[in-house]
Amino acid sequence: MRKETQCVHSGAIKDTVYGGVNSPVYTSTAFNYLDRERVAYPRYFNTPNQTAVVEKVCALEGAEDGVLFSSGMAAMSTAILAFAGAGDHVVMMDELYGGTHAFATNEFPRLGMACTFSATDADAICSAVRVETKVIVIESPTNPLLSVIDIRKVAAFARERQVLTIIDNTFATPIYQNPYGLGIDVVIHSGTKYLGGHSDICCGIAVASRQHVERIRKMALSLGGSVNADTCALLERSLMTLAIRVERQTENAGRLAHFLEGCQQVRRVCYPGLASSPFHELARSQMTGFGPMLSFELESERVDPARFVRKLRLIKPAVSLGGIETTICEPAVTSHAKMSAAERQRIGITDGLLRLSVGIEQADDLIEDLEQAMTI
Repeated sequence: MRKETQCVHSGAIKDTVYGGVNSPVYTSTAFNYLDRERVAYPRYFNTPNQTAVVEKVCALEGAEDGVLFSSGMAAMSTAILAFAGAGDHVVMMDELYGGTHAFATNEFPRLGMACTFSATDADAICSAVRVETKVIVIESPTNPLLSVIDIRKVAAFARERQVLTIIDNTFATPIYQNPYGLGIDVVIHSGTKYLGGHSDICCGIAVASRQHVERIRKMALSLGGSVNADTCALLERSLMTLAIRVERQTENAGRLAHFLEGCQQVRRVCYPGLASSPFHELARSQMTGFGPMLSFELESERVDPARFVRKLRLIKPAVSLGGIETTICEPAVTSHAKMSAAERQRIGITDGLLRLSVGIEQADDLIEDLEQAMTI
């Protein structure tokens, strides 16, 4: 099946009692164990509605199995701890999502784990690997600078050295990028974003081979982080429209990126879909679309970023991303606030950088809103 069809049909639970077209919702937290090979329980990550979502995302990513979590950070932290522990070394990109960066910085020393933050470049990531390296964590495109790295190169290098690779694929979505097929071992999504897509649920997922998922699930049993059936049902509903949502959002993002690139009030636009982006050709080689996210920096001498955000009428200042409505935020005080000012400055996250999560509205309305907010 093509992705649009997989979104609708993969993983669906057949209603054998009433013949409903939607998956039944099993809200039970207690299931009969007699004469059953597998005992279902929410914290075992194996209830029917959890499994339905996992099967759908695995179909979209081309993976064998997965674990559904209560947040993207639950998925990421559990996956890392499943493969690295005391005495081990982890390589991470310095442009990773701020929460992942903070997890490593705050918790690894206490757990006896070492971490190297490399530049956001495949060669730099590979050069940071040591004898004791067990895991490499990457993200492409990155949050919030939309940098792109050579996924195939990192995956091939790591596999030769038996180092496990994890990627945060949230920004690209499984519609536009499938890292598992490019050689990455574990693919993570913050399902709160595009998979959920309506700014009303919090969840995450990790997909991989069955062998790797067994280790992740074993760690997850101890750490918890499971999702209830109602959230699973909302997520499955949302996944049905994932393809058509991100296609419209990406079309809009392309138009907004070109508009912003032509504005004298804008210093830079970060979007791999622009021909001027240093990542344009690499993105084309490993993505089938450039995605719905972009960021830009205003010329602060011409437009005060704080005033600009407050002048917007249609675009909402809000944390998180990936919803059908267009939102904007200042990463320095939201997604990357846990990083030090020096760390943010080093990787290019300035106080004036704005991250734009493009929705499904009419693009002309969004452009007009950006335009009026730039006027003095």
